[in-house]
Amino acid sequence: MEKEVIVKSTTGLHASLAVKIVQTASKYAVNIELHYKDKVVDLKSILGLMSLAIPQGENVRIVASGQNAEEAIKDISAILG
Repeated sequence: MEKEVIVKSTTGLHASLAVKIVQTASKYAVNIELHYKDKVVDLKSILGLMSLAIPQGENVRIVASGQNAEEAIKDISAILG
């Protein structure tokens, strides 16, 4: 399952936001990735997420598979959007 989200934070994907995302993603026993442009990172990896340096207003795609994929995508979408 997947969902497109626009990054709403005025500072883009910054460190404290990335920490929230990783903590939230880690609560779920799912495979979950963030797709941005031609890059794909595991949302349970703080370094991978920070390496994207996503600015405000950019479109990203969250892709998850597993038992709670829908719930995980919903929670992470709420943080990003």
